[in-house]
Amino acid sequence: MTWLVLMLLRIRNLGPSGMILFTLLYVACAVTLAPSLLLTIAAGAIYGVWRGSALVFLSATLGACVVYALAYRMAGTRILVPLMKNRRVRIVRTAVSGRDARVQMLLRLSPIIPYVLLNYALGLSRVPFRDFFVACLGMIPAIVMYTYYGKVVGDVAKLAAGVAPPHGPEYYIMLAVGVIATIVASMMVTRAARRAIEQQRHGR
Repeated sequence: MTWLVLMLLRIRNLGPSGMILFTLLYVACAVTLAPSLLLTIAAGAIYGVWRGSALVFLSATLGACVVYALAYRMAGTRILVPLMKNRRVRIVRTAVSGRDARVQMLLRLSPIIPYVLLNYALGLSRVPFRDFFVACLGMIPAIVMYTYYGKVVGDVAKLAAGVAPPHGPEYYIMLAVGVIATIVASMMVTRAARRAIEQQRHGR
């Protein structure tokens, strides 16, 4: 984690040109499954809420697309076998099988599956890229909230030291939205599974 803090401090000192380095760092975290939450919060401390949110959304979407391309092409290879055996990855693959972007967007809103793991899970599921790309919009509420927290703290060094941002009303609103999204996604998957079972029965 020390190297990440040093990189963020360097990005802060680079000014606007540090945005390119920030984006590359975010993509690297997405590919390597490194936690990206600190980057999201730090963007608020460095660039402010709206500019930081825009930067994080673009960086996170680019990172997600890179992971999608890797996972889509490498599904079934030895490198990704451990991921394919992951319980949460299996749940996502079942959830999105044969369904459109709505379930993917609900999963983006849900706090159950981390961003870095969800990217690989969707890529391994070989969902249509268009649906994958559109569903990235589901990341926006959480991104805005966490960059706002970064703006409130206002210091990358403090964030890196483990200073917890205050949990205001927006935190609990987002938590409620995430829980609702999880429930709705579960209901959609359950309904689809029942429909598939009924179709198999009638087909016999």
